[in-house]
Amino acid sequence: MSAEPNIDQLYEQQIKALPRAAKLRLLARIADELVEAERQGRPLSARDLLAQAPGGRAFSTAAEVSAYLAQERDAWDS
Repeated sequence: MSAEPNIDQLYEQQIKALPRAAKLRLLARIADELVEAERQGRPLSARDLLAQAPGGRAFSTAAEVSAYLAQERDAWDS
């Protein structure tokens, strides 16, 4: 069994310095993976990185995550 990564350290070293658009692409990629896992019958866990939206708004379903990300992607094109 592999050790769980230190998310805080990973964020500080790899993600924090990324531009906003790159962070949103990363968020979208993670969300897509989680949605696919849910479609295959693997429920989202409380530890999922997308448990909280920016501003502290909780997502209760993968559909809410997808809708939020679609809205953000539309904003990139504006």
